[in-house]
Amino acid sequence: MLLEGRVAVVTGGGRGIGRGIVERFLDEGANVAVVQRTALDAELAAHPAVAGIVADLGDPAAIPHAVDEVVERFGGVDIAVNNAGIMFERTLAEITPQEWQLMAAVNLQAPLFLARAVAPLMTARGGGSIINIGSIEGLGANPQHAAYCASKAGIHGMTRALAVDLGSDGIRCNAIAPGWIDSDLSETYLDSNPDPVAARAALAALHPVGRTGRPTDVGDLAVFLASEKAGFLTGEIIVLDGGRTALLPSPS
Repeated sequence: MLLEGRVAVVTGGGRGIGRGIVERFLDEGANVAVVQRTALDAELAAHPAVAGIVADLGDPAAIPHAVDEVVERFGGVDIAVNNAGIMFERTLAEITPQEWQLMAAVNLQAPLFLARAVAPLMTARGGGSIINIGSIEGLGANPQHAAYCASKAGIHGMTRALAVDLGSDGIRCNAIAPGWIDSDLSETYLDSNPDPVAARAALAALHPVGRTGRPTDVGDLAVFLASEKAGFLTGEIIVLDGGRTALLPSPS
């Protein structure tokens, strides 16, 4: 197993992409601390290699305390995945300073301060891997996503900077930029279409691989980035979108 005996922190790991990462880390032998605002569901909470830590990641002061709980439970940190995030649609005229500050606090500020909290622990164990979850919207944009796109582009830039700053301590930092990944929210959106079957077919046609992504697709890549198999890989933004951004639109 690629992560046998490693300790991972995954923010927002109770559902969606984060859950896919947690499940794959567990498959590969890691102990996983899930840090998020809410308690874990019964299935995940009962797993002997999982610790649920409730923390408001929008509050920088809460992050070191959460990491202290990880150390108390598992003895250290080898892997950190900054997955937690929020997204809402607003036109430029609609967005408020409070909404901007909330998105920046969760999507951009929390990853920086989690990295700061875990870096000395990783250094003490000979190095580690920080994995940030960015987005193809850090490279392109959907309508009314100015704040979200800014936060994800910021994550991509931060990833490169942390790779430069922490490399001498044996810490690698990479980002995954997912495209469309199946979730409860995306299924609700598709079901709300007048013709959900046609909507799903049109969505699949945007992807050269013929399907949308699954949370465990992100988990598979995260396992690689966390493992020694990626020992010479750092400072990279890896697009994981089934080829969607590689496909040029054709005139209809």
